[in-house]
Amino acid sequence: MKKERNSRKKWHLLGAVIGLVFLLIPAPARAEEDGLTLEAAIQRALTRNERALAADEQMNEAEARVTRARSYFLPTLNTTGTYTRRPFEVSRTVGSTQLVIQKFDALAGVAQLNLTIFDARSLPALLQANSERNAQRYASAESKRQLAFEVGNAFLTTLGTDQVLEASRHRYDYAKQALDAAKARYAAGLVSINDVTRAELEFATAEMGVTQVKGQVETTYLQLGYLLDDMIVSSTKLKVPEFLLQAATESDQAAVEGLVTQAQDRRLDLGALRYHAKAQHALMIEPTLRWLPTLSFSGQFRYTNEAGLTGRATNWNLGLTLGWAVFDGFSRNADYRERKAQAILADLDVKTAMRRVELDVRDTQVSLANQRAALKQAAVAHEVAKRNAAETAELYRQGLSTALQVADANVRLFEAEVTLVQERYGLGISYLNLEAALGLDPFGKEPKL
Repeated sequence: MKKERNSRKKWHLLGAVIGLVFLLIPAPARAEEDGLTLEAAIQRALTRNERALAADEQMNEAEARVTRARSYFLPTLNTTGTYTRRPFEVSRTVGSTQLVIQKFDALAGVAQLNLTIFDARSLPALLQANSERNAQRYASAESKRQLAFEVGNAFLTTLGTDQVLEASRHRYDYAKQALDAAKARYAAGLVSINDVTRAELEFATAEMGVTQVKGQVETTYLQLGYLLDDMIVSSTKLKVPEFLLQAATESDQAAVEGLVTQAQDRRLDLGALRYHAKAQHALMIEPTLRWLPTLSFSGQFRYTNEAGLTGRATNWNLGLTLGWAVFDGFSRNADYRERKAQAILADLDVKTAMRRVELDVRDTQVSLANQRAALKQAAVAHEVAKRNAAETAELYRQGLSTALQVADANVRLFEAEVTLVQERYGLGISYLNLEAALGLDPFGKEPKL
């Protein structure tokens, strides 16, 4: 009996341990059930799309150029070693000492150190490389930001096409109900064959519309999958970004001038142009610094196993070199004028971009306001068309309307539903465009460099 109780305790303990293990194991992700969110789609694009990967590599190139410019301020050390095999050995007797001038196996080694002590042209090159690196940092972040907005637009477009497909299916269902009702009324002798023919025509049109919209849905999913580098299919469920649609419907009371100033300070593409202009100004002063002399240092250490007459296996020397380009055929003057023009052009690009940012902000705000008004009108029109379709269908069942009126009401309801979907997701796209103009990411946050 005691052994049996001990055995039961062991089994109970084992069961408790197994249960604890299952509790500690995380539940498997249900991405397909939950659906693909806008955040996940953008993150997938930023980690897979070639444009995002290329932006990172362009940043690596800029970092390498800074390292190369910085190397001008550091010394260089070169070493060489030589082994020579000869068919004979040469020796000489000096006094009572025999010296080997050439050995069968000769070894020689040289270490050369060079350092530029002063070269004024190196400093502008380093400043230019640093500015270009900062410009590339902004440009790479801007490339990723634009990719995120493209994904957001494609995501909303795909959702809108999905909703249009649902509207087409609603039209198909209504047309089928109208056709069944027309056939029943014709069989009862209440209507003529014309009602059945009209209902069949509407049913065929609705059926063809479903087929056409299915093709559009497939196309939008393929385009979205191309951005994500993941060929998702129309069976993939997309989650509606309610936070974005809700934010789009809220009116923005901020002054346009304040938004323009914020956008000009925040826009990454404008920051890249500013740093590029700074790099051009750094290069502009480089030709004028060529009038200054340069000073360099060199040192050399030699080793050989053929001491020869000197009797020394090692030797070294140090040297200073002063260089001064007194006249270069006015090349410095020409380079200065050219780079000054390039700097002025870069400043003009910045000025143009600032005006473009102001135009983008004002234009997107107007578009957003118009889209909000259009959505309100579409919602009212959809509600009216919905009531009209229901009333017409009821009147038809009572014999107070014709099949033509039912079909027209069905078409108007379909068009109103499609318009409502387009305006709703069009409002989301307009809001994304405003955030893009303001220099924000699709979630209303400042992008990270």
